[in-house]
Amino acid sequence: MNKMKKILAPTDLSELSRAGVRYALEHAASSDTEVIIYNVVGYREAGPFYEVDVGYAPERPLAVDELVEEHRRQLAEFLRKNFSELVAKVKLRPEVEVGTPYFKIVEKAALENVDMIIMSTHGRTGFVHALIGSVAEKVVRLATCPVLTVRPKEEESRTQAAA
Repeated sequence: MNKMKKILAPTDLSELSRAGVRYALEHAASSDTEVIIYNVVGYREAGPFYEVDVGYAPERPLAVDELVEEHRRQLAEFLRKNFSELVAKVKLRPEVEVGTPYFKIVEKAALENVDMIIMSTHGRTGFVHALIGSVAEKVVRLATCPVLTVRPKEEESRTQAAA
């Protein structure tokens, strides 16, 4: 197997997404692999700026640029708070874009010619899964590169479900 040069690690900045990001960073720390930490602002949040009727309106709408900048700050804080011991050991590129998460992840992987996507799966089942589907499932189905899904530990799943 060829040495990996680039990994895409998508995150929605949730506690559950930490497992996939951690796995990607730990793998890259032992090699010279670049990791793109990728956050996609969904249209549900950005909808008011694109005049999309999503039945949602923030308290004070931000301009799209402000919204993306706010997500960049949140991503930096997410990395600092959860992975400070790994960040210095890895060639890291945090990025934030607006779009449909599964589509943007697959598109980014192809544009960047990544060797692998490593992402958490939230493990939703039943009605919620049938209603909204799984971003990870769609990425696995559509990506042209290998996708490794990481399931969070049981206690993280319970904590997030209770929130």
